[in-house]
Amino acid sequence: MDWLEITAKTVDEAITEALIKLQTTSDRIEYEVIEKESSGFLGLFNKPAKIKARMKQGADYAAKDFLSKVFKAMGIEATVEVNFDEEESSMDINVLGDDMGVLIGKRGQTLDSLQYLVSLVLNKGSEKYIKVKLDTENYRQRRKETLENLGKNIAFKVKRTRKPVALEPMNPYERRIIHSVLQNDKFVETHSEGEEPFRKVVVTLKKSAQQKEYKYNNQNSHYKTQYGNKQKKEYGGYTHKHREDVVKTSEVE
Repeated sequence: MDWLEITAKTVDEAITEALIKLQTTSDRIEYEVIEKESSGFLGLFNKPAKIKARMKQGADYAAKDFLSKVFKAMGIEATVEVNFDEEESSMDINVLGDDMGVLIGKRGQTLDSLQYLVSLVLNKGSEKYIKVKLDTENYRQRRKETLENLGKNIAFKVKRTRKPVALEPMNPYERRIIHSVLQNDKFVETHSEGEEPFRKVVVTLKKSAQQKEYKYNNQNSHYKTQYGNKQKKEYGGYTHKHREDVVKTSEVE
């Protein structure tokens, strides 16, 4: 909002007039005194006070103002909707417009960069940190569903091959989605490796699952050995196949 210049006999009267014109209370405006009132000799040539005032720029206004300037520089026509929850200290920003693909960028990189910049603007000098979420065309939800499906498919691959799989580098928000969707899986687990911005999620088989497989294979191998020894003992040291050959040979003789 632009500054509003007000002249009155005194600074207090100028402030009061500013509150009336802005239709607000004193705690919601900011003002600067341009000139204080002064009294001339014997009350002659008195000078009035002059101030400039405007509504305090809240977080929602600051976000809209910043993004409007950025979009203008990018040549993008868009409308910005802001939902600011002061109690939770969180802000949801939704951008409406045509052809928002350029705003999203490859895998949401442009959108993430804008979100980071808005966060810097809002939290500069702020006493309480404001968490910012910037979205357009419901991209965040669609990306979340894609990553959840990816995590499940990778988990299936790890179970089948028994080998760990490393995903492509992701930002912290997207890594949390992968960790979350697989956190209750009985057979696989996840961890992150590397340094930002190349940090990535790795999906591995749980040790408990590996131990169960080893125990099963070991028992199965032991069973086969016992069964084979039993056959040899019953057929005079021959396997079942060899016993058939002996029987057939004896019958011929």
